[in-house]
Amino acid sequence: MKRLIYIDWMRGLACVLMFQTHCYDSWLNPEARQSGLFVWSRLGGTLPAPLFIFLAGISVALVTERSREKGMARDVIARHGMLRGAEIFGLGILFRLQEFVLGYPHSPWTDLFRVDILNILGISMTLMGAACWLAGQGSLAEARVKSLAAAIAATAAVALATPLVWSTGRPRFLPWPVESYINGVHVFGAPQPWLFPLFPWVAFAFAGLTVGFWMSTDTAKTLDAKSFVLLGIAGAAICGASVLLDEAHLHWYGTYDYWHTSPNFFLMRCGILLVILLFAYWWCRWGLPQWIFSPLAQLGKTSLLVYWVHIEFVYGRFSILPKGRCSIAKASIGLAVIFLAMLGLSVFKTRWKRSKAAAATGTAQLQGAPAS
Repeated sequence: MKRLIYIDWMRGLACVLMFQTHCYDSWLNPEARQSGLFVWSRLGGTLPAPLFIFLAGISVALVTERSREKGMARDVIARHGMLRGAEIFGLGILFRLQEFVLGYPHSPWTDLFRVDILNILGISMTLMGAACWLAGQGSLAEARVKSLAAAIAATAAVALATPLVWSTGRPRFLPWPVESYINGVHVFGAPQPWLFPLFPWVAFAFAGLTVGFWMSTDTAKTLDAKSFVLLGIAGAAICGASVLLDEAHLHWYGTYDYWHTSPNFFLMRCGILLVILLFAYWWCRWGLPQWIFSPLAQLGKTSLLVYWVHIEFVYGRFSILPKGRCSIAKASIGLAVIFLAMLGLSVFKTRWKRSKAAAATGTAQLQGAPAS
């Protein structure tokens, strides 16, 4: 499937927001952590994970639709998507093992069971593959409508259940490594907002799946660019609804925590994601990325690689700056170094992959050429 530049650009935006959040969080000294910059950095840090997971949902929907249009059996489509999810989950386990080994002897063994974004991204892709399989019977149009309905239902169910699962409805009977995948409790006796459990994070994947299937409808294809305008308007309306619902103080169950478990904050972030999607589409279709190199689109092509590598140079043993002891200026220089290094790594990976593909193509052509 041909890459969509606005999807890559959004992934690149998520990478940059992630870099700045991690760098300032790791390196700033206690005094600098009291600054307005750090507050805004933390606020920007609420977007990378939703962006990555939301975009995974869009990609799953687009790939599923393209496969259905080619006449592929729903079992084959589901198997491909679920195996890809299992691969990402496996990489998440491998990443945790790497961090444990590199951090030994200071890393606690319990970190091996920490639920990180790669874990939940893999599980989300597997669940989406299963949902698309269940909704995949019938004609192409019927399967699309059922898939769209299933995605909306799953999004709403997970978002609405999150406050309950994090508080009065916690599955305390489960061992903590298992419960942690449900609500992020880990070893702390209470759900942790910095982890990535199924509730609420898988809801962002199904929200992306909803948008992806909408983009595949005949209506959206006919509207073309206008369909993204509609998504942006819907995003702004959803943000407004989030504010109104929060001010209405309608808290029916569980413990109300706007910034971590509230369906209202989930709505706000979904609305922001839709507005970003509109801007990304507009910018990549009519803006500078049409004519010049786009660093964000480049980073988005290798988001998994730069995520994996930058962590060790920011939080790990090979941190390029002393952790917790830097001024804002020094940490900002470190951030610039991380950005440029990851961009260089991304360009190298892309060119290496391209040259490898070209070499394989040339070999195939030589093998197919008639003997002289």
